[in-house]
Amino acid sequence: MLVPRALRFVLCVLSCAWLHTGAPSRLKSPALPIQSEREPLPSKGLSGCSFGGRFYSLDNTWHPDLGEPFGVMHCVQCNCEPQKSRRGKVMGKVNCKNIKQDCPDLDCEDPILLPGHCCKTCRKGEDDKKHTSSVLDSFEYFHEKGKDKEDDLHKSYNDRSYLSSEELGPRESRTDFVAVLTGVTESWLPSSNGVARARFSLTRTSLAFSITYQRMGRPSKIGFLDSDGTIVFEYRVPKGQSDMICGVWKNLAKPQMRQLQSEQMRISMTTSTGRREEVEGKIIKHRALFAETFSSTLTSEEENSGMGGLAMLTLSDTENNLHFILILQGLIKQKDKEPILVPIRVQLVYRQHILREIRANITSHDPDFAEVLTDLNSRELFWLSRGQLEITVATEGQGPRQISGFITGRKSCDTIQSVMSSNDALTPGKTGGVGSAIFNLHDNGTLDYQVQVAGLTSEFVGITIELKPRRRNKRTVLYDLTPEYNKATGRALGSWSRLEARHIHMLLQNELFINVATTHGQEGELRGQIRALLYSGLETPRHELPTPLAGHFVSPPVKTGASGHAWVSVDKQCHLHYEIVVTGLSKADDLTVNAHLHGLAEIGEIDDSSTTHKRLLTGFYGSQAQGVLKEISLELLQHLDQGTAFIQVSTKMNPRGEIRGRVHVPNNCEFGTRGEIEESEFDELFAKNPEELKKDPHTCFFENQHHAHGSRWTPNYDKCFSCSCQKRTVICDPVICPVLTCSQTIQPEDNCCPICDERREPKDMKVPDRVDEHPEGCYFEGDQKMHAPGTTWHPFVPPFGYIKCAVCTCKGSSGEVHCEKVTCPVLTCSHPVRRNPSDCCKECPEEEKTPAGLEHSDMMQADGPRHCKFGKNYYQNSDNWHPWVPMVGEMKCINCWCDHGVTKCQKKQCPVLTCTNNTRTEGACCPECLDPKEDDDQMMKAPDKMRTRRH
Repeated sequence: MLVPRALRFVLCVLSCAWLHTGAPSRLKSPALPIQSEREPLPSKGLSGCSFGGRFYSLDNTWHPDLGEPFGVMHCVQCNCEPQKSRRGKVMGKVNCKNIKQDCPDLDCEDPILLPGHCCKTCRKGEDDKKHTSSVLDSFEYFHEKGKDKEDDLHKSYNDRSYLSSEELGPRESRTDFVAVLTGVTESWLPSSNGVARARFSLTRTSLAFSITYQRMGRPSKIGFLDSDGTIVFEYRVPKGQSDMICGVWKNLAKPQMRQLQSEQMRISMTTSTGRREEVEGKIIKHRALFAETFSSTLTSEEENSGMGGLAMLTLSDTENNLHFILILQGLIKQKDKEPILVPIRVQLVYRQHILREIRANITSHDPDFAEVLTDLNSRELFWLSRGQLEITVATEGQGPRQISGFITGRKSCDTIQSVMSSNDALTPGKTGGVGSAIFNLHDNGTLDYQVQVAGLTSEFVGITIELKPRRRNKRTVLYDLTPEYNKATGRALGSWSRLEARHIHMLLQNELFINVATTHGQEGELRGQIRALLYSGLETPRHELPTPLAGHFVSPPVKTGASGHAWVSVDKQCHLHYEIVVTGLSKADDLTVNAHLHGLAEIGEIDDSSTTHKRLLTGFYGSQAQGVLKEISLELLQHLDQGTAFIQVSTKMNPRGEIRGRVHVPNNCEFGTRGEIEESEFDELFAKNPEELKKDPHTCFFENQHHAHGSRWTPNYDKCFSCSCQKRTVICDPVICPVLTCSQTIQPEDNCCPICDERREPKDMKVPDRVDEHPEGCYFEGDQKMHAPGTTWHPFVPPFGYIKCAVCTCKGSSGEVHCEKVTCPVLTCSHPVRRNPSDCCKECPEEEKTPAGLEHSDMMQADGPRHCKFGKNYYQNSDNWHPWVPMVGEMKCINCWCDHGVTKCQKKQCPVLTCTNNTRTEGACCPECLDPKEDDDQMMKAPDKMRTRRH
């Protein structure tokens, strides 16, 4: 396999050596490469570090990921250190160190090294049990809820879709926060009647938020305030009619992350139309967020009260008990510094009829309140499911104050969806089929659904929404979608209007499944878990059915248990936004690799020819991938517009594609992404503001000037060099002048290379035809320069630099660039050499004489074996070596070799162990069984497996 880009980047950062894995031996029409944006670019003006294609905020720490087959270097820790420039600007610098020497000394006799760890640990004893932090000290229910789900994982039947949380990648872990926003009473503005509820999900360095509001106009902006009251991020709210606001704060800096985790950050919302209003609240973690399935925003009828609250509710798993927690703001008027006890009355109301009532005391310093309403009857559960129950909270005594709100299913910007695969069926299979579904839950308990199915192996029988079965053949069907299914289109569209409160609870707890049955799979050929997909902030049409991805659509079809779906869109700037969800991807035997990279997401064009053009979107970690592809060719945009493009996911087991889907995205990008390029040229024409360039984190600073990312210029220190800016890195290459065949040359003042002096050329010497010359010359995309008619040059192809194995000529008559491969001279020596690694043609050493019979030994040297550069070392073709990585040393478990100028590396194949307990000893490449008997059995089996893999 090829050396991953991340490894080349790590070597460059740690040892200051620029890696080249060899330039392409053939040159067609040079063009700028399309680069994938794995993550949204950091906000302008944000300082941080770029490392391995990812952006890290200041003070962030991480283990470098070198890609397959190297994986994550758990014993190397990198951090983004803040540094000040001479002008006082704070920048980030990557610093990495080996942390193995920091491993603690262990008291146990036989420590083991667990996968994914750097330091050894002692074996777990009987008293070393998994500790679960108490979520709600006052409720045993919240303790038992997580425990029941763990027990379910050990059931004998296969409902693997329920285990999908185990497959979450590092990008999918999340922390939830909540805030109640009420009117600001200490501001010069009159206090607002409005109340808003905000829910936040923190994933790595992005904070997604869903905000609902009542009794106020639509906000125009949202501000996040730090502990000093300074706005550290502002979100402009788009215009709309919905009472839901969705947004993402991308690339949080480390200080903001710490303040968020320590609950020192606040959020404010202001309106700009009509009477200006402002609401504000503190962002907190809360123990009830993970279990919440119903909610209510509590408001007051009193004008300018500044009161509000939030009720988070959930049902018990087995009994009809309604647990709730109240977060109250402004209900108690606090005058004294000492805490006071305030009696309150909580009521459950249906159409002004009091159904339940609870009296209790709360303190002014801690007004939160938790309680349980036990044994709800069938009528109360029915009204709960229809959003008709109201919860009221009132203080008692003098000057009573009251807030209230209706209870509905939990609202958020997340998308309820499901991917159905044969791998997740109750009886797993590999059919190559796919099912895809999206849902929308309304306040009145109605659930809209859109479902599509493709690639079934036999005739469709039925599609149902079900519970998780307690036994293999004991399915519990909640709702039958079969009557709405259209066999001609493979789709089912409709509404489920009679959801019970228990069904809503299970839906929002990711406990429902959708099942597709066929004549050959009566219990289900496809099955998927219905779960919420976190809001990403990308411009993808999640309200529409996504593109289904299946092995059935690959050419030729692949019988796989995996499937997926993808949302794809093209924005006004002709950038491609994509979100992909998969399940059941094939995995290789090497689990250390699978823990790192599951596959590659690609986009390409469906062509009649045998060759398919593909572009990498991103590496696949876990079950989700998303991003923005900015540099798109006109051909790909046309294929997207015509519906002849595809998205596919490739894996190690199926490198040519395991699942695929045809993509149709109508767009008006007739000139590709040229519109954005023209805008940048327009900005440069009118002297782009240098201050704006300074704020761009990808800008390069060189010779006291800022240069935009992707720009190219001739440096002041030498006109025979060409420099480019590649994401804060300046790369300067010497201009390589072609060999001229004319006898008389001249040196133009503004040109680095000499040209032929045609006025002094002999009449019999052939000179370039300059009749009907193109007046402007030729524009070459590689170096982004105009070339005079008739001139020749070696092409510049990013990122390889100047290619000596090709010569380009500007055709004066047409203004076209014509590039040809260099024909190397015939050599008569037995051991030709390249004097310089960048030379195209080999030469004979001076000391070597010409042996007979070798006149045609190296006719086309440019196509001959080429050397490889790895780190600071050069290797000849077919050389083998173990790679050396800074701070880690020689990696003896990985073997690299030079294959015609391309470095390839492969991890040592380890035998599959069937033992339950295994460990990896220091210096060994493969894990071993802890039980000596099992170890002996594996040693007997290993040679056969190794021989099998080598053939």
